[in-house]
Amino acid sequence: MTTEPPAPHYPMDRQCPFAPPHEVTRVRDAGDVPRVTLWNGVRPWLFTRFDDARTVLSDPRFSADKSRPGYPLSSAVALAETAVEPTLLVMDNPRHVAVRRLVLGEFTVKRAESWRPAVRAVVDERLDRMLRGSEAELVSDLALPVALTVICEFLGVPFEDRETFRGLTHTMNVVAGTTESAAEARQALQDYLERLVSVREKDPRDDFISRMAVRHLPTGEMDRPQLAAMALLLLTAGHDTTANMIALGVLTLLRHPRHFAALGAHDDPALLADTVEEMLRHLTVVQRGIRRIAVEDAEVGGHPVRAGEGVVAAINTANRDPGRFPAAEEFDPTARAHGHLAFGYGPHQCLGQSLARVELQEVYAAVARRIPTLRTTLPVEEIRFKSDMAVYGVHALPVTW
Repeated sequence: MTTEPPAPHYPMDRQCPFAPPHEVTRVRDAGDVPRVTLWNGVRPWLFTRFDDARTVLSDPRFSADKSRPGYPLSSAVALAETAVEPTLLVMDNPRHVAVRRLVLGEFTVKRAESWRPAVRAVVDERLDRMLRGSEAELVSDLALPVALTVICEFLGVPFEDRETFRGLTHTMNVVAGTTESAAEARQALQDYLERLVSVREKDPRDDFISRMAVRHLPTGEMDRPQLAAMALLLLTAGHDTTANMIALGVLTLLRHPRHFAALGAHDDPALLADTVEEMLRHLTVVQRGIRRIAVEDAEVGGHPVRAGEGVVAAINTANRDPGRFPAAEEFDPTARAHGHLAFGYGPHQCLGQSLARVELQEVYAAVARRIPTLRTTLPVEEIRFKSDMAVYGVHALPVTW
């Protein structure tokens, strides 16, 4: 009887807080496709190269359905999500494309741009508060309030409920959390949003939930639990990833003062857009890969994957693939490194990416323009990074100016 060789545990520990783990980078550069061992003993294939990751994320032979036996779940928190109303992230076609089509019009570039004045007002209001003093904590004073305010206004969540949402979302995203706590937080959000859908159905306003309720509930294209699940996905993904990108991105700019100064000195939309794209590529806060399971035999980059086997597309490492991005380890906004995988790829690519780009552009530009002397009060070695979270970032970032 033969036994499979031991597989390294995934995810691996980072050696540098601004780069993926060295071991995963070595795998990519060697062209290897190893099996890795997850928290629950499942052993998926790990794909780390850019082209391979794109194939995994776009090939219909790989399913996003977390309820399938053998799916490479990222944590006990992800396990809890298999027992609740599914979101777009875990649907396969034809259901996925049918549901996505119902909401696509809400996420066009044009509609995201229409939000720019409102986003700018939110950012300026938070910076006004910060500048009344000489120091602040960038996560709680800027990143979280901006991201949470924007997504709640977009969805139509009442202001007084926003802190509750932030706490429940945090519970859901702690990888080390328990299945029970994650399930309770997820269900609490779902229940609240179903009630809000019912309210907006009777008394619609100018927000996402109202428009979807008026448009799709009477036709039966959606029901209340489905619309609530859609809103929950947008609420949790729409503020957590953006908030982490704001704080970690500002920290990265402070480590590259030439690029930080350039943003503040020039009102250059092209430079701002390029800076945000490079930040998304360079940091890629989705740090535990995007998971799929093969529903048919497939081949990825010459590597066979059998039906029933799980795969992980390590997009943070793929976004630093030197075969796709020259000088891939460097942070260089002038390299115009567009076409990255930070928002995923294929049919499940992030719906809210255009709005996220607007938020990041407005924050980075405003901080560079209004606080050119900004600096951290802690050395990097003392900053607590979110290695324990599904989305990477910093727990806190004390700053002064």
